[in-house]
This record gives sequence, structure tokens and C-alpha cells, in this order.
Amino acid sequence: MINGSELGKLYLVGTPIGNLEDITLRAIRILTEVDVIAAEDTRRTGKLLQHLQISTPQISYHEHSPLSRVEELMSRLQQGDNIALVTDAGMPSISDPGVKLVQSASALSIDVIPIPGGTAAISALAASGLSTDKFVFEGFLPPKEKERQARLELLRSETRTVVLYEAPHRIVKTLTDLATVAGEGREIVLGRELTKIHEEFWRGSIQDAIALYTNKRQPKGEYTLVLKGAEETNLIMSEDELKVELKQLLDNGMTRSQASRQLAKSTNLSRREIYQLDL
Repeated sequence: MINGSELGKLYLVGTPIGNLEDITLRAIRILTEVDVIAAEDTRRTGKLLQHLQISTPQISYHEHSPLSRVEELMSRLQQGDNIALVTDAGMPSISDPGVKLVQSASALSIDVIPIPGGTAAISALAASGLSTDKFVFEGFLPPKEKERQARLELLRSETRTVVLYEAPHRIVKTLTDLATVAGEGREIVLGRELTKIHEEFWRGSIQDAIALYTNKRQPKGEYTLVLKGAEETNLIMSEDELKVELKQLLDNGMTRSQASRQLAKSTNLSRREIYQLDL
């Protein structure tokens, strides 16, 4: 609280991931009532606001925004302004720099209020036909090869359904990497252009998906990949075999704790037992 004024509120407003009709009445009201909208791309959000006939002023906030922009927004919230944070599509702070604003606002005891909206990960998962009881969201895989391989190794024996995002120009590489760690026959669903005119869900094996986009079709649009989880196993490994597996995981960039946790998922030993074995 500054100068005796009440603190403002930070609203996380979900916006359409494609179809402009996919916005809630509550989201429209909040976008109309707040003092300012912090947008990832003011031009793109401007088109949505024009469609909704909303004239609330905008201010840019994106992954390249300087720290001064975060400080400016926090100052406005402390002075009582209400701010709506929006991303180009979907929910702010999900694979999005908006998480920094949420962290800063929370540290200042400013209320953070989510206004639910469309999310590509949940939409693709729901329509995939794969298990939704347990799933893990990985977002985009790291672009750097060492970090990428370490992340892929973690997914090798992941028994939960895995949801990933990928750009069209990297889809074949990602599918090829997944085939290496998960096996070419693992079931996968590719959601493309979700909620848009050319929305498509493709279902099959990783091998067939690679063949499709290598020989028959040019990748187009943003992709959401839903990968079937690995079969649950309880392997019995010798001490020497465990040490070999541990070394491979460590060489791929995992920490000792991460490697121990990974092996514990597919063996009859606990993470602690494997960790102690490595020591």
C-alpha cells in the first residue's frame, strides 16, 4: 500500500488460442474494467480488443522487456491500478514470461486472480484419446543439445502421458529424438492449429509421424504433441548394470539426484538406494 491507497489486482486473463469466440464473459468484463492491459504483442491483442469493442489502453510486456517494465507495472499495482495480463494466445504465465510478474506481485502481497481460458496443452490432451488420469506438461524441449538430451532421458521411462509444444520447423527433429528415447512404435497424437479453421488431430506411432512429415506433408502451424506414457516396469538390475546406467545419465547432463530418481522409476530400488550406490 502506497500513500494510503488500496493495492491493485493483477488479473491473468486467458485469451483465445485461435477462434476468437473462445473467450469468457468474465474475461471480456475484466478487460473492459481494468486500468491497463499488459500484452505480449500489443498489435495482436489490439485486434482482439477491436473485435470485442474494448478500448482499454495497452502496455507491452514480453520476454525481452527490461526489468524497468516489471518495476513500472508493480508500481502501478501498488498505487491501486488494476492490470490485466494477457499473452498472444492462451493462459498467461504458462510457458510464458508472465510468471515473472506473478512472482513479483505475490512478493508484494498483491492479489493475483486467474481468469481461466483456453490452453493448447489441455485442449490437445482432452481430445487425444490417451490417458488423462496422470500427465506431465513439458512445454518446449530445450534447444541446446546437451540440455535437450538430458530432458529426453528423463522422459524415457515417464509413465504419465507427456504433453509437448513444438514449432513446425523443428517437428521432425523432435519426433526423431522422441523415437530414439521412447521407441518408434510409441503412440503419439499431434494436434495442429487448435481451434482454428485448419484444426487437425493426427494419431499413430512416432515412426509413422516421422514418415508423414518427411515424405508426404510439409509441417504447418503450431503443434501440440501428446505422447503415450511408457509401460510401467519393475526391472531387476545388477549393481554393475546400475552403475553403467547412472554414468550414462550423468554424462548426458543429469544431476546425481535426477539420475537416481529416473532409474528408481524403472527398477526395484528406491531413489535413495540408487543415490547411495553411486556415492
